[in-house]
Amino acid sequence: MGLVIVAAGRGERAGTQNGPKQYRTLGASTVIEQTISRFANFIPAANTALVIHADDAALLKQATCNIDTAQMTIVTGGTTRQESVHAGLRALRDMAQDFSHVLIHDAARPYVNDDFLLRIIEEIGANPNDGILPTIAVSETLKTVSDGIVTGTASRKDMHRAQTPQAFPFATILALHDKASAQAISDFTDDAAIFEWAGMTVRIVEGDASNIKLTYPQDFTAQENMNNNSLPDVRTGNGYDVHRFEDGDKVILCGIDIPFNKKLSGHSDADVGLHALTDALLATCGAGDIGDHFPPTDEKWRGMASHVFLSEAVKIVRQNGGTIMNADVTIVTEAPKIAPHRMAMREKLSELLGISLERCSVKATTNETMGFIGRKEGIMALATASVVYGEKS
Repeated sequence: MGLVIVAAGRGERAGTQNGPKQYRTLGASTVIEQTISRFANFIPAANTALVIHADDAALLKQATCNIDTAQMTIVTGGTTRQESVHAGLRALRDMAQDFSHVLIHDAARPYVNDDFLLRIIEEIGANPNDGILPTIAVSETLKTVSDGIVTGTASRKDMHRAQTPQAFPFATILALHDKASAQAISDFTDDAAIFEWAGMTVRIVEGDASNIKLTYPQDFTAQENMNNNSLPDVRTGNGYDVHRFEDGDKVILCGIDIPFNKKLSGHSDADVGLHALTDALLATCGAGDIGDHFPPTDEKWRGMASHVFLSEAVKIVRQNGGTIMNADVTIVTEAPKIAPHRMAMREKLSELLGISLERCSVKATTNETMGFIGRKEGIMALATASVVYGEKS
């Protein structure tokens, strides 16, 4: 896979007194140095085309003194972003490699994280012929304006904010750039728009609220304030759920089918472990509980697999700028035995949450034959989730 990082812009909206924004220092290093470093675990430096302005060779060298860019191909960009991307794609074409896909990223987005990149790469594997666009649904009210006067309110339904990196089959996106250039079309503001222009499919993946594009002076001020804040925004949420037994042949706990002579009764699949964990995650950003998002009065959730609920909670956390650090589920039951299935449960949580196995804990205990659990009438689950948020709310 190849990578094009577009760094040829002047960034005038961010102010010009400190030079182009991509070369400014932010925190411990420069913006462009941070951006390049985000891809180090995914794309070899030799597969990277870095597109810069013709006047910026010295700035680039100074701004990347802490990382090795010697293996990267440095390319001079054009007068528009589209022309600069085209230059980067042509540089990849000239390398002695046969790239199946390419990621195209703005240098002024230095906050890409590994989970975000993995989502894009997984979507490439599932839909190799399509464009892949990370987005965040628009939550603000949209207004149309003319000469400083509001002329109407636009529907925000189905509106999304586009982010980068965007991913494409390499040969296809290069051919489309060639075609647009031959037709003197140069006003595409991102590469997904070129795919749309050609009538090709662009699929969205979940974006990341922390993946901001540094555009205005206040963006730098906000990030500097966050960097200077020594207290991380760590939040802990708790969840609790209980379901009674009824006749059946298995129970589903933390996404794993466990053969048993009963099942848990509920509107969905009654997975108490995932239900409790869903509530714990939602609690970290004040997003209500599972009943608010998936009410049992709604028939469309009847029999639904509970991983759907957990995945939505994960999405909500990420859209609010959260990074999930740890999940702990305790299952309280007399039967069935949980120990033989604990590893499978932890692996399922790791998959659903997008975090490493050592950050996922599943424990089990009995109720010492006391109460409804002791009488083997049902199962209870308790969950705790720890999430670090990138923005104060």
